[in-house]
Amino acid sequence: MDKHKELYVIQQIYGTLFALANKLQTKGDAYLSSITSRQFMVMLAILHLPEGEATIINIANKLGTTKQSARQMISSLEQKGYIVAKPSKSDRRAVNISITDAGKEIMLKSGESSVSFFADLSQHFTLAEMEQLWILLKKLYRFDGEDQDGFEENVSLAMGREEEEMTKRALEQFSRQRAADAEPPVGKLNGIAKREGVEHDV
Repeated sequence: MDKHKELYVIQQIYGTLFALANKLQTKGDAYLSSITSRQFMVMLAILHLPEGEATIINIANKLGTTKQSARQMISSLEQKGYIVAKPSKSDRRAVNISITDAGKEIMLKSGESSVSFFADLSQHFTLAEMEQLWILLKKLYRFDGEDQDGFEENVSLAMGREEEEMTKRALEQFSRQRAADAEPPVGKLNGIAKREGVEHDV
């Protein structure tokens, strides 16, 4: 077994993941309005935590970050009026975070806007490849023995018809973009036809 190569490969994986995390944040921010992608994930973490358990430490654990980092993002969202912090009923030393009506509205808009980002992000992957990548990333997350507390469960903003219509529009938009990405460019097809010496009308 070539240990030198193993070390080299894991170093490249780490470097790629580090750069990718920064790129995803920067590019993701461009698709959203009023909040950053990190702030959106904070609000998504709140939705995925049981009622009464959306404390700063639980939000931090959900995001795989530090309590201090989570506190900074929560403070920014609170100043914008998108979340509110109240003393926890189960632990007087902690505060429980909940999303305001204004926060739900911005999440609805941001969620719809992010669909184009997800379509662009996945344009070169099949569903099978995305599922395999997800499995491998979760396996990598467990390097220290801790499983990821993920976002698999379906959650709702409890906004009724408005949320249902947004979900429908978002799914239709995602389907259109994925279908468009699956179609090879006309120029590419013509190039292939010429190389093979075949007339190909597109």
